Amino acid sequence: MEVPQKTSVTPQRRRELEWQFCQVFGEPHYVDEITEVDIVSAIEFDSTGDFLAAGDRGGRVVIFQRVESEDTPCEYKFFAEFQSHEPEFDYLKSLEIEEKINKIKWCDTHNDAHYLLTTNDKTIKLWKVFDKTLYEKPARGTSITSPAPSHTNGALSFPSRTRRDRQKTAAPRRVYANAHAYHINSISLNTDGETYISADDLRINLWNLEISDQSFNIVDIKPANMEELTEVITAADFHPQHCQYLIYSSSKGTIKLGDMRQAALCDQHAKKFEEEEDPASKSFFSEIIASISDIKFSRDGRYILSRDYLTLKLWDINKEDKPVRTIRIHDYLKSKLCDLYENDCIFDKFECTLNRTGDHLLTGSYHNYFNIYDIQGEREEAVRLKLGRGPSRKSEVEINADNIDFNKKVLHVAWHPQGDVVAVATNNNLYLYAAEEDREDDDEQ
Repeated sequence: MEVPQKTSVTPQRRRELEWQFCQVFGEPHYVDEITEVDIVSAIEFDSTGDFLAAGDRGGRVVIFQRVESEDTPCEYKFFAEFQSHEPEFDYLKSLEIEEKINKIKWCDTHNDAHYLLTTNDKTIKLWKVFDKTLYEKPARGTSITSPAPSHTNGALSFPSRTRRDRQKTAAPRRVYANAHAYHINSISLNTDGETYISADDLRINLWNLEISDQSFNIVDIKPANMEELTEVITAADFHPQHCQYLIYSSSKGTIKLGDMRQAALCDQHAKKFEEEEDPASKSFFSEIIASISDIKFSRDGRYILSRDYLTLKLWDINKEDKPVRTIRIHDYLKSKLCDLYENDCIFDKFECTLNRTGDHLLTGSYHNYFNIYDIQGEREEAVRLKLGRGPSRKSEVEINADNIDFNKKVLHVAWHPQGDVVAVATNNNLYLYAAEEDREDDDEQ
């Protein structure tokens, strides 16, 4: 099956980006002083990039709005905050349901209100954030039939209200519950503006935004006998141009593309992206480190970006047997896999993303490092930058795995949809970086 394409992800002109620190939200703390509920668990820009939402393990969502600034190329200020999810208890399964926000997605809006989808392990909610008008309370003793002051039209008298202020208010418009038996790991909005998918370990459901009590199961990999289970779904994403296509990744390191036009149930994939493993390199940890933690389509839908524990891979949607580019992020950790398995760090799920033109890739790492890779550059490795409040510093020094602080992990990343601005989160801090572009003509290179 050939997926129709509009444009190529790779521009004709190379762009050199120089990154600089802009802003940080959250107070600096030593790792052992950080409160669990304050740790950032999800970040997402809206389609304009003027708003940035961050969710934490305490079930809260904080929204920031971009403002003009002469001191820095990028500045955001606090816009609104609300409690999205509360801790719950499933009495049938004797299971605690955490309030942690797993994913946030912005919905399209046609007025001054903002709509967001947020999810924890079990329940998805559609929130409306808007300005609510507050009015002065009528004076004590004033009746509704004879107010003071009042407007009179003949014999008709009616009260008048004095507007006092406007405040940011968040209200849940829909609650999509009881559709997932396992933990939700992904939500993705469709280009039709009406539907979205939610994925857990074994199933993917298709929802209509207006219908909260019904969903359609479109992928189900649960075996009849759970002892025969060999893989789980780790992430899912809709195609950005064609509403019938979706991709989902697995713990075996495969990416499958489903076409909803072929069948109501997309268990039979239309394409399968998988790189054959070298038998000589197989070990006890092979399947764990091959598990894909995040996948993203490029803006034009031509490429798929995937992240596993050690590498970042870029796939051409028309080439299934191997990625067009493999960027080694954690090569220096290969000798430490046994220790990482014992302290559970080998199960950390790093996110990845692309910029608007698809020529730069972003993902996180340990020791407060994040990595930006230039597809057109001559380097085989990504540029490594360390989080900090001062000037941004590229780290060219080879990392010693024995000196890595595995508690300082950059798991969550987001790229501004319109410009070269990135948001990266570590523990309870959210950092913003911006880049200045230095264009070089191909003829000059």
